[in-house]
Amino acid sequence: MASKLPKATLNLKQFLLRQEVLKLYRDIFRTIRKVADENTRLELKEWARSDFKNNKHHSDETTIKSMLYYGRKSLKDLQKSLALSDS
Repeated sequence: MASKLPKATLNLKQFLLRQEVLKLYRDIFRTIRKVADENTRLELKEWARSDFKNNKHHSDETTIKSMLYYGRKSLKDLQKSLALSDS
């Protein structure tokens, strides 16, 4: 039977950053649901999942904050383009 290593306990800053990342992830997927074209929606979901998965190894606070900034910017851009397409 394989033994599991205990997960490292997060300090408060790490916990709060993790919450921000999870909120961004949920917000991105809520926004993607509003995309009318199914193929585009599937591509965006795959892009978001792979982007988060490929960057989950980062632990440096500055790096994570920088990625959060660009993630929020991408989300705003997507929301703006969806708003324009609704007009």
